[in-house]
Amino acid sequence: MRKLRKFMVYLVATFLLLSVGPLTKLVAGGAGGSDWRTASRESARIAPLPADHPEALLQVYAARTFSWRGAFAVHTWFAVKPTDAEQYTVYEVIGWRARHGGSALAIHHDLPDRYWFGKRPDLIAELSGAGVDAVIERLDAAARAYPYATAYRTWPGPNSNTFTAWVGRALPELALDLPPTAIGKDWLDAGNGELFAETPSNTGYQVSLFGVLGLLIGVEEGIEINIAGLTVGIDPLDLALKLPGVGRIGGIDGVRAE
Repeated sequence: MRKLRKFMVYLVATFLLLSVGPLTKLVAGGAGGSDWRTASRESARIAPLPADHPEALLQVYAARTFSWRGAFAVHTWFAVKPTDAEQYTVYEVIGWRARHGGSALAIHHDLPDRYWFGKRPDLIAELSGAGVDAVIERLDAAARAYPYATAYRTWPGPNSNTFTAWVGRALPELALDLPPTAIGKDWLDAGNGELFAETPSNTGYQVSLFGVLGLLIGVEEGIEINIAGLTVGIDPLDLALKLPGVGRIGGIDGVRAE
């Protein structure tokens, strides 16, 4: 019994330590939003206009989620434009759609780089040019085959980031390194015996128990430990640190506002 109490103390202390980043961001005003109905949904002007970029283009975006949840997590999505297409197609999972009895999977023509209800998105991955049309076709097929479209849970998953990670595994060319703030990316269907999988970048492997306890090791991602959905890690090849709530710090590209 004493050992159990000691273990629980360590567990609570670890969780509180991992929560420092999100709570600091919350207090500092890094999350929030007063009214989703009036929050900005305009273009961030990151993606090129189709007329200015006739080549095939695949992009992945991440933006802080709305309200207090933004202190902890981002929402991620794909935006694609085949060769000579006149508009972008966006692939994402949106929770309220499932909560109203439908599919959370949304595939629609839209601005690729919309603010996510007041939060500016960051471009986290991109492919362009020759051969990308074939990758876009595989992305479409993988998205439509996503098996958890009606099983949405904000935490620990499956959610929008579970979807992005799931599709990313079908696109090895993308080498998708999702930010540590993409809570849900590590969710695996342990109920059906899925405890082990390739990382979303396809450069390593991960083990996870329903996205609440896990370990990820990959060439692209580095080393990540997931506790209660909060990820801490290090990317040795990029000299970057990954912290809950804060995101990725350092590396070749410096600090990323994830």
